[in-house]
Amino acid sequence: MADTRIDHNAPVLVIGLGRFGTATAAQLREQNKEVLAIEKDPVLVQKWAGLLTHVVEADATDIDALRQLGASDFTSAVVGVGTSVEASVLITANLVDLGIERIWAKAITPSHGKILSRIGAHHVVFPEADAGRRAAHLVSGRLLDYIEFDDDFAIVKMYPPKETHGFTLAESNVRSKYGVSVVGVKSPGEDFTYAAPDTKVSSRDLLIVSGQVDLIERFAMRP
Repeated sequence: MADTRIDHNAPVLVIGLGRFGTATAAQLREQNKEVLAIEKDPVLVQKWAGLLTHVVEADATDIDALRQLGASDFTSAVVGVGTSVEASVLITANLVDLGIERIWAKAITPSHGKILSRIGAHHVVFPEADAGRRAAHLVSGRLLDYIEFDDDFAIVKMYPPKETHGFTLAESNVRSKYGVSVVGVKSPGEDFTYAAPDTKVSSRDLLIVSGQVDLIERFAMRP
């Protein structure tokens, strides 16, 4: 049986140094991961050469160029090219042909994403659409952070509604009333703590809440 364990310290190939590609590469470097970035624009190559591990000027739509750079040695790759659908598709297809085990690819439209999935991208990312949905949930004012999953399930950081102030979670009975779970509480000047039935909530606290998106929204709308 093949060993399917993931080496979390393995180098990562990032293709395209636009906003998404550079943000991804920079975050990977923050996590002390080695990054090989490929970009065909010499201006961007020069801009990022001193900040990332390795930056190479090359055209990733050319599979021979990828082979020469040792792309097939990588197990994870990120395709940050989005402005040209044709280039995005060609690059992703090249990575599939080279046997890259895990490919994340940026998509700009649903049809673009569908193509990327069908040719073998393992994870399709919609940065603009995802950011827009997240912002829409945050503008209400009570939600401070928001992460949504594929099955309409979310985890949020939020201010507590007034009806929870001064009560323990058992007393306010949030789960029975609203169908969401308070999984953590952050009090000012104190460390994050996992929630328990006897955890008392104050007006200055922050709550970490999980549940279905519509139920969280209903809870967050409480005064």
